[in-house]
Amino acid sequence: MIRRTALYLSISLAAIAQDKIKLTPAWSGLTLDKPISVVSPPDGSGRLFLVQQRGLVLMLPKDESSTQAKVFLDFTKRGMEAKNGMFEEGLLGLAFHPDFKTNKKFYICYSAQEPKRSVYSEMKISGADPDMADVSTERVLLEVEQPYWNHHCGNLLFGPDGMLYIPMGDGGGKPGGDPLRRAQNLFTLGGKMLRIDVNRTQGARQYGIPADNPFVGQEAVREEIWAYGLRNPWGIHFDEDGALWEADVGQEIWEEINLIEKGGNYGWSWRDGAGPYNAREMAGEKPAEGMKFTDPIHIYDHTQGISITGGIVYRGDKLSGLKGAYIYGDWGHGRVWALRYDKKAKKVISNEQILDAKLDAKGKGSFKPTAFCEDANKEILGLDWAGKIFRLEVN
Repeated sequence: MIRRTALYLSISLAAIAQDKIKLTPAWSGLTLDKPISVVSPPDGSGRLFLVQQRGLVLMLPKDESSTQAKVFLDFTKRGMEAKNGMFEEGLLGLAFHPDFKTNKKFYICYSAQEPKRSVYSEMKISGADPDMADVSTERVLLEVEQPYWNHHCGNLLFGPDGMLYIPMGDGGGKPGGDPLRRAQNLFTLGGKMLRIDVNRTQGARQYGIPADNPFVGQEAVREEIWAYGLRNPWGIHFDEDGALWEADVGQEIWEEINLIEKGGNYGWSWRDGAGPYNAREMAGEKPAEGMKFTDPIHIYDHTQGISITGGIVYRGDKLSGLKGAYIYGDWGHGRVWALRYDKKAKKVISNEQILDAKLDAKGKGSFKPTAFCEDANKEILGLDWAGKIFRLEVN
């Protein structure tokens, strides 16, 4: 506990600078439903595709005052969500192939029912209309059975190595705590960061296993695993230097940010934040002797927020004071921070709060960020659970 508290205090004493940044509404004429991601394809077109959890992918109009957006993909009738109305299922991720300009391929993640599972598929755009998906080309790469309705993640991302990175939560459930102990089990995919090669098949797999994945050739281990010990990794981002940032939603006390490294064990559910997960200790469980964990680079407790939303390292030009900072927020309290980290010294330089959305009488934020994304010029878009898109701009 002393170690965990010291880490928290050392990074929470950074200077607080309120009101430097404002939220400016963008595409306010569009009617949106739970936007979770904006993705720009690597084809030089500058197009922006907005993923909505309820099943639509829209191509955002270049005119931000427009009231119309073209539908790129419609999965609203796929029956992705359970009938009990739980809110973490649906269309959860979109990534365009690095060679999209020539091969026209993109990748999605969505929920499916009976049995409950996460589906990862490849598709192509329509030959007749480059602004529409051709659903008939869907090729399912991977299906992962899910025990519960939450912690499915789904935010796909291609790395600078051309491999597809897939973050997976522990599968959720109540009261939480990784009840099926998936995150530390290397024979299951839950609670992991996966890394696959979509450019080839391998045996019965509809994808290949990269030869340099850390567990290749080991018995009783899923070779897709790149890193493990994750709880609910909502938000991953590759910086231009190749660093893989991951925000992991915590249990009762801590929210955390990790830099994901090959073969790393990030602790869940033996640990929560930077210290032991007390529920497992109280149950008389102990990790194997000598087990090594990778510390988060930053944590905050639930007086600051209750559900971290991962972001991006800002590389745009309009917010010069934030250049090189990792911009992230909290879904529950509406706060936004800019974190600077020295990778060589392995320490946080500063963690500056740049926005605090007004709180209502119940302490909930009026801005509930689901994602921080880049537009085609690397400027920051903040997506709001209530169905809004904002630009982060200087106040």
